Amino acid sequence: MARGYDTEEMREKLIDALSKSKTGLTGIEIAEKLRVNRVTMSKYLKFFAAESLIQQKSIGSVNLWFIEKGVDQLSFPADLFHVKNRYLEYVMSASSHEAHNLIRTSLHSGANPSKLVNEVIVSAIDAVENSYKNGKIGKSEKNLLDEIISSSIYLIKLSEKEVNSKKNIVIISTDYQNSLLAQAASSAFQTEEWKVSLLGDMSSAIDVLFDIDLQRFLNKVWAKREGIMVVAIFSSTEGAIKFFSQAVDASREKFGKNLYLALCSKIAKKPKVNADFVSDDLETLLQWSQTVFESSQN
Repeated sequence: MARGYDTEEMREKLIDALSKSKTGLTGIEIAEKLRVNRVTMSKYLKFFAAESLIQQKSIGSVNLWFIEKGVDQLSFPADLFHVKNRYLEYVMSASSHEAHNLIRTSLHSGANPSKLVNEVIVSAIDAVENSYKNGKIGKSEKNLLDEIISSSIYLIKLSEKEVNSKKNIVIISTDYQNSLLAQAASSAFQTEEWKVSLLGDMSSAIDVLFDIDLQRFLNKVWAKREGIMVVAIFSSTEGAIKFFSQAVDASREKFGKNLYLALCSKIAKKPKVNADFVSDDLETLLQWSQTVFESSQN
């Protein structure tokens, strides 16, 4: 971007100008309205078009700029509830373009990335799952909507910060059903500077040698034993929780007191395992993990 102009300020002014125009504006008109050099404005327009904030359409011999659908002026945290409802509407109607633009706009408008995951993304995951369980949508449609959410999670993940080598977490899903939630957790932790190892659906790893496999993996990703290591398990079945929990428990003697086990499950009957944290709430998991890390530094 050209010197002398603030990108965020220019983004706000551009959204405001195009939002007020139903017929679109030419590049020259935008430059005049925003009082910016035409060449400089052209660079901004290309930049924001690449971000899917605006789009150009040819109307006859004239090239006009329009704001993309789903893009709006937002203010956080005040508009978080508004974004939550609108995002869910876009997802349930399979409007992927609008859903993704809303996430981009939220991030550009200063939304806390982990709050977007906890309040917006997780809510949509639950809504899609409930619609499927209640027979309102079929498996094919569920997979489509899950993919829209997965792409949204990736957009949030792009806003991640530099990782803190002392904040380590391995995230495991014991089945396909929890994979998307585990992916959301991965994104939330990465935006909070955690070094994340997302293993995805590990249902195929249920065998007698998994505890050895897990220890080998921990040796690689946590070789220096700096800070803490949290192993978070996302599961919906008691048997899978017990299996993976026992594998983590077997590693405690080797890796020491700074290895923690966290369970995220919505099953009514809580399994009797030696876990340090048990909850079905992602935000609570994030807060607990941060508290454990801070305590370990004292």
